[in-house]
Amino acid sequence: MLVQQQTIQFSEYSSLYDLIVPKENLLRKINDLIDFSFIYDELLNKYCTNNGRMAESPVRMFKYLLLKTIYTVSDIDVVERSQYDMSFKYFLDMNPEDDVINPSSLTKFRKLRLKDTDLLNLLINKTVTIAIEKGIIRSKSIIVDATHTLSRSNPFLAIDVLRERSKLLRKTVYSFEQEFKEHMPEKNTDNDLEKELAYCKDLERRIENELSISSIPAVKEKLNLLKETVEDTQENFTLSKDTDAKTGHKSADSSFFGYKTHLAMTEERIITAAVVTSGEKGDGPELPKLLAISQENGIDVDTIIGDGAYSGKENLKLTSKLNIKVVARLNPSITQGFRKDEDKFDYNKDADRFVCPAGHMAIRKARQGKKNIGTNQIQTYYFDVEKCKTCSLKEGCYKDGSKTKTYSVSIKSDLHQDQIAFQETEYYKEKTKHRYKIEAKNSELKNVHGYDRAISYGLCNMQMQGAIAIFTVNLKRILKLM
Repeated sequence: MLVQQQTIQFSEYSSLYDLIVPKENLLRKINDLIDFSFIYDELLNKYCTNNGRMAESPVRMFKYLLLKTIYTVSDIDVVERSQYDMSFKYFLDMNPEDDVINPSSLTKFRKLRLKDTDLLNLLINKTVTIAIEKGIIRSKSIIVDATHTLSRSNPFLAIDVLRERSKLLRKTVYSFEQEFKEHMPEKNTDNDLEKELAYCKDLERRIENELSISSIPAVKEKLNLLKETVEDTQENFTLSKDTDAKTGHKSADSSFFGYKTHLAMTEERIITAAVVTSGEKGDGPELPKLLAISQENGIDVDTIIGDGAYSGKENLKLTSKLNIKVVARLNPSITQGFRKDEDKFDYNKDADRFVCPAGHMAIRKARQGKKNIGTNQIQTYYFDVEKCKTCSLKEGCYKDGSKTKTYSVSIKSDLHQDQIAFQETEYYKEKTKHRYKIEAKNSELKNVHGYDRAISYGLCNMQMQGAIAIFTVNLKRILKLM
């Protein structure tokens, strides 16, 4: 049950916060910057107002999840730290003497209260609105890119994840107490999941029994991570049940199993839109969505900056209609073709014909394909086969017995011609220099806020993780620019 009206509780110890939590503290700054009551309004219909036990405030529960993302800790650790860290209690709107929640409540909150909510767009819209109100966003350009996140189950089996977690725990213990090696259980060397689970439980028990070791915060964090993994493995018996995750490719010979988050960001490094997809989805087709969401969030866009994935013909058509410039390189096959220099024929502009390396000119030409339908049209030039048969350079150029010898070139559309010309302008070259900013933002999401790997299964949970991570980096950026 959730009361309709939020109540304010006063405590005689509240003045401690002014003494202990400094004004420059990040959590104090976030609390001062944003009114979190929009979370209460959004989730109110997820609660019963007249039946059941009194529920924890949805704002406080959301803030717990935000703390998890800011400091990259487990459910158990974020709750435990909120018992003694006064900055956490201040951020959670708790009185100093208040007790904390049970960590399992966070799982319930994610599954029951945040389910079927468009948290991603809600949180991005909130931060973009704040940035606009504060006069932080001045540019009219958005930078687009996609970053990949590994599935929770990728690329290891359950037994591999358990071994990795137990290894991290042992290394942390040894960094404080090298002699504790003698008290460690014997490692499991068999490829048997049941035996590995038994080993991990034994390891947990021995470390917990040694209070001088288990009370060290760094050891406790690794111990809790191992416990969560053991519980997860016992529940699912495998960590490879992410049916929404798909295999994508970072390069021709490098793949990953997981998800993609397609981002749009201003030159001020405020993320204005995000779309989470499975890993196999292409980058270019998501551009219209990113543009539409950015505009809905109040961004006036006149330039889009990205890599070659966003310079497809459909994107150029869309942006041309909206009078938006696309600072993205065309595919080299359009601007230069795939041929090697030694295989290229010379074009004689006076005769409007191509000349082969042996000096023979094409005898006629023909256009293939339909205009403005599908791919670009092809101009095919035909050469005299009788000359090819006796040519000294025919090896690799003319195949014996062939009835024709042709040389084809793609006819560039007006859109491509305009884009090629735009790529040579000073405006294009200047705007290209801003593209690195989104690479740095991707790095911050992954390396600082744990966005390199999914913390749960399924596309919905990935969107939830992305929403809170993006909300975090946007708030931090706004505070830095204020």
